[in-house]
Amino acid sequence: MQGLKKCSRSAQDMDPRLVILTLGPELYSTKRLIEEAEKEGWTVKLVDYRKVSPVVDDKGVRIYYNGWPIQCDAIIPRIGASYTHRGVPVVKFFESMGVIVINGGEGIRSSRDKLRAGQILMEAGVPVPTTVNVGAWEDTIRAVNQVGGTPCVVKSNEGTHGSTVFLARTEQQARQLVYQMLDRGMRPLVQEYIQESHGQDIRALVVGGKVVAAMRRKAHGSEFRSNFHLGGSVEPVEISDKYAEIACTAAEALGLDLAGVDMLESRRGPLVLEVNSSPGLEGIESVKGKGFVAAEVVRLLNRRLEKSRGDPEASNSTEMTEASSEASGIYD
Repeated sequence: MQGLKKCSRSAQDMDPRLVILTLGPELYSTKRLIEEAEKEGWTVKLVDYRKVSPVVDDKGVRIYYNGWPIQCDAIIPRIGASYTHRGVPVVKFFESMGVIVINGGEGIRSSRDKLRAGQILMEAGVPVPTTVNVGAWEDTIRAVNQVGGTPCVVKSNEGTHGSTVFLARTEQQARQLVYQMLDRGMRPLVQEYIQESHGQDIRALVVGGKVVAAMRRKAHGSEFRSNFHLGGSVEPVEISDKYAEIACTAAEALGLDLAGVDMLESRRGPLVLEVNSSPGLEGIESVKGKGFVAAEVVRLLNRRLEKSRGDPEASNSTEMTEASSEASGIYD
């Protein structure tokens, strides 16, 4: 696909402008998104979403960063799990301004709440492991019995990279883990353990409603969590149409344009374990190559931009880009 520098743009013939909301400019995923976007003619700026200053008045919504107004065509939020409560409102401000957003604020918020995400997925017909929220330590044994007994998985409702996910082999271990989480202000979940999928899962990367790459992740040694960030190995895998359909349905149900859908291979078929709204790209691109994910995200941006600029009545982001010729912004 030809770069957007060769395509029709705004009246001022300006390069399209992309903002990546991130706290990790040095991260592999951030660098890859920048690399692919610049290849396609986007001007890219990184913004620390903790430091933006939204303004709401009779003129609408404006967002300032380091004293300058942000004017852009699109944003890609890379919101850290521990900053969801701060990052999501910023994303929603950009949405209200009419810019292209990959992913939206509600999709990010829903994906980070594991119990809420599970409810949404079930309502959409997506199979998930049996999961119980434990509000009181005394309810632990009841929850364990509801998920089929031990061993079972105990995890925090909020968390990332498997950092708060544990395998409880006895009821006593489950009680201790639940007690510790409650004591630390966490929301513990007790989840069904899928023995046949111990130490491995499948991650499918969904971009714009289609699976663009998939890999099998495997844990090492006695570790049962397969996360790449915990030292797990990855290998490319060709998934069946059924797995691909479930992954796409899961991403759509949560309103995500870009998603890493983690699935367990159970005896009763694929079970969606989690849907990540800011999936890391290093693992998947290490086995599938650099053209599979970051490039697909930018192609999605290109399509959205071309659609927006082809419809003047729906092109708020174009008007913002044109307005930037009249006022200084963070790109100047």
